[in-house]
Amino acid sequence: MKNKLLNIFLFCILFLTNANAQDIHFSQVNETPLLMSPANTGFFNGYTRAIINYRNQWTSMGNSFGAAFNTGVVSVDGGLFKSRHRKSFLGLGFTWAYDRAGSANITKNNVLLHISGIIKVGKKGVLSAGISGGVDNGSANYNNLRFASQFNGNYLEDNAALNGEKNFRQFTTTDINFGMAYEWSKVKTDQDHDDVTSLKFSYGLFHLNRAVQDFMPGSNYRMPMRHTIMINAVHDFEDTKFTIVPVLVAHMQAKAYQMIVGSVVKYRMSTGTKTTGQKTQNAIGFGLYYRTKDAFIPQLTYDMDDLSFTASYDFNVSNYRTVSRYRGGFEIGIRYNKLASSLFDARREFK
Repeated sequence: MKNKLLNIFLFCILFLTNANAQDIHFSQVNETPLLMSPANTGFFNGYTRAIINYRNQWTSMGNSFGAAFNTGVVSVDGGLFKSRHRKSFLGLGFTWAYDRAGSANITKNNVLLHISGIIKVGKKGVLSAGISGGVDNGSANYNNLRFASQFNGNYLEDNAALNGEKNFRQFTTTDINFGMAYEWSKVKTDQDHDDVTSLKFSYGLFHLNRAVQDFMPGSNYRMPMRHTIMINAVHDFEDTKFTIVPVLVAHMQAKAYQMIVGSVVKYRMSTGTKTTGQKTQNAIGFGLYYRTKDAFIPQLTYDMDDLSFTASYDFNVSNYRTVSRYRGGFEIGIRYNKLASSLFDARREFK
């Protein structure tokens, strides 16, 4: 199993490099599962999951961009008819993503409903397929932009001057996405803590309908489809309090692509026992990720029963670091996962 994990990660590192994706993105890829694939809907250890993510990027630019890039996502999902006595169940979820960027305050709101079908295959495998659909709204404040035609001979501040450009306008389109996922896992039962090893692969295909981004009259630009591949794993080291959670994500959209690779190591500070009936844990974790040719991303996590708190920061190391001074984006996440902290059989109830 360890050799399989190593070979997968080495293969992806060798054949993928970085570019900038066009969709919104988060560094905490494990904390935004529904942005990775609709097939992740309801596909987790637990019954109900709610996550809030917020990202603030490029504040170090000052007025270079006119405004920092602010991105937020709220997601809720869970399993319907989920039980250890059933080999299949449905996943149902909802996401609202918000993004505002640049001097023109270009704003996008994306609201999606997700549904998936999840089925057990064999003794250790689970397969999922999902779709999501909803609306995508875009707007911008065109008056904040300045053009050469507004130069009055001394300075570029003549707001009343005509710029000869077409105005942006608000528009709303539909958005349709598809995904598949597969997880292999095994559990070794222990008196103190059930040790879990799992490997999950997910694929997401976004913007299937390639909706026109109608910011101005006559626009015929269509949103490119995005392909997202995610490989993540969990491994509890037997007879220790340590867990490693490696992950690799690759986004490909039009001619752009982006990859994030890294891992979190968690340490269980308190552990329940089967004798006392306590089934929860508190754990602290530290991780380090790398977005190729862009940023190093240290991350801190704290798990407290069914709640998890995550904070990370992007240290920009691209050619843009001369201007950014190595400062990129701050990101925080809060996750509630009912039953996520169970240490024993209930932790893998469906598996």
